[in-house]
Amino acid sequence: MVLLGKVSNGTVILPPNSRLAEGTEVEVRPRPSLDSIALSGAVADLTDELVSLAAQTRGLPADLAAQHDHYLHGQPKR
Repeated sequence: MVLLGKVSNGTVILPPNSRLAEGTEVEVRPRPSLDSIALSGAVADLTDELVSLAAQTRGLPADLAAQHDHYLHGQPKR
C-alpha cells in the first residue's frame, strides 16, 4: 500500500480516509518536485522540438484547450 501525504508544520498529513494501526512503522521518502529535476539532454531536446512545432501551428480555434473534446471527439461544447 502506498499513501501520499504532505508535510504541514513538520508533520506528515495523510488523506482523511487513510487508516494505519497505531504504532505502524512507516518509511517517508520525499518526492522530487518538477522544479528540482534538471532536464536531461534528451528531454530538453524533445521539449525544444515540441515548442518549435507548437510555434508553427496556425488557424486553431481560440477555445481549443477548453473545448478539446468537441474538436477531437465530436462532443457538444460545454
